[in-house]
Amino acid sequence: MPKYSTNTKTDVLIHLAIIVSIVLVLFFGFFFVYLPWSTNHGDAVKVPNLKGLSMDAAEDLLDDADLDYEISDSVFVSGAEPLSIIANYPKSGANVKTGRKIYLTVAAVSAPLVKLPNIIGRSTSSAQNQLLSSGLLYEGEEKIAALEENTVLAVKINGREIQQGDEIPKGSKITFVVGDGYGNQRIDVPNVVGMAQDEADILVTGLGLTIGNVTFEVSDKPAGTVIRQQPSSGVDEKIKIGSPVNIWVSGEAPDNTIDN
Repeated sequence: MPKYSTNTKTDVLIHLAIIVSIVLVLFFGFFFVYLPWSTNHGDAVKVPNLKGLSMDAAEDLLDDADLDYEISDSVFVSGAEPLSIIANYPKSGANVKTGRKIYLTVAAVSAPLVKLPNIIGRSTSSAQNQLLSSGLLYEGEEKIAALEENTVLAVKINGREIQQGDEIPKGSKITFVVGDGYGNQRIDVPNVVGMAQDEADILVTGLGLTIGNVTFEVSDKPAGTVIRQQPSSGVDEKIKIGSPVNIWVSGEAPDNTIDN
């Protein structure tokens, strides 16, 4: 069998060692030198807080941070300043490379139009839910004389009546015109003079009226007796249901304070 010299074996080992060394140098150089350098090329900066800023202010901040930007979307947000920043990506506080492009979502200049839903005849609570699902806002109620209590009879925006299907800006504030539950019904004014205050209260409220102002006066009548009323009762005096009846009661006003 042929024999290999010691020098030949040594040369092979040396070559193998050189090859392994080169491989290791390339490996460590790629993963620990080139890759970090290429990944973090340039200084890393934090994305500034842009939410709510105007475009000019946001652009100044991004310029100072050596970042680029692009408007990627425009959405309507009720109450937001037009063209103000609603959101951004990457998010504020994220570490990015200088020169990175930041994608901005800004508030739309004008609100999109939506149709007024069919809420006439609905209860006020149901109508409010309908408004919310349509992107409209509930501003309040305007009561009128009508038997349909807590029922939407008409709809207004800025004092102007609008109809189902009318197109109005999203986020508009809507006023409901609702019935007071009494309509224009009128009844005779009851006579409560001479009654005890609690009895007068029961009679008045039982007729669909309310007790208005209660004034106490010193008189020769027993304490707690109604000595005068407004409006006064009479054959020709009628009052709308739901109206108040003011009474004057004999005696001193009760002390509602509580001693500690």
